[in-house]
Amino acid sequence: MKILVCISNVPDTTSKINFTDGDTKFDTNGVQFVINPNDEFGLTRAMWFKEKQGATVHIATVGEASVEPTMRKALAIGADEAIRINTAPTDGFFVAEQLANVIKDGAYDLVIAGRESIDYNGGMVPGILATLLGMNFVNTCISLEIEGSTATAIREIDGGKETVQTSLPLVIGGQKGLVQESDLKIPNMRGIMMARKKTLTVVEPVDAIIATKDAKFDKPVAKGSVKLVNSADELVDLLHNEAKVI
Repeated sequence: MKILVCISNVPDTTSKINFTDGDTKFDTNGVQFVINPNDEFGLTRAMWFKEKQGATVHIATVGEASVEPTMRKALAIGADEAIRINTAPTDGFFVAEQLANVIKDGAYDLVIAGRESIDYNGGMVPGILATLLGMNFVNTCISLEIEGSTATAIREIDGGKETVQTSLPLVIGGQKGLVQESDLKIPNMRGIMMARKKTLTVVEPVDAIIATKDAKFDKPVAKGSVKLVNSADELVDLLHNEAKVI
């Protein structure tokens, strides 16, 4: 089985976020980037297929040279090869078209993408990718087993879970549940050293329409000040006379 995992390079959730050019561009200065968490769950599941069923695992990322440290981490975790599409990711349609162009000639049985990235939360790339490739698609996937050419998946739906069976080739939009956080792999020294020798291929992008653009970013409203109280009686008084909630 040949697997491709789509990896997004996203800001660490602890990073301080700022914007430039009149709040129209994200300021990357001082920001630590990581593998998108939903993608990391998918990568870890792909490694399970590699260890248990002998699968070959490739990764692909749309991004400029600055994303390569994130890709090397994925290789250190255990992916066999990496492909970097040499262009800045813009909207989801553009990213999906770039990935589809790489995937279509790769004879992949399974394509794993995170259901969404934690930076823009668009949630569109896996579905567009499946449509462009003409592959079966399971979104919000929290469990995946493959036997021969048959895949059994569990996905989250409103109010519950749904078990589906489909055939390969398949695209999934994965999330936590494919593996648990405790299953995520931390690269060891041997993996880091081996990653330096693994193939990281850079390909040029294809022409594709950029259908949307960022008009403006707004930060959340700052939290209001807090008032400390010294006793239950003072708290009750404030809730009754100032907040007027009791």
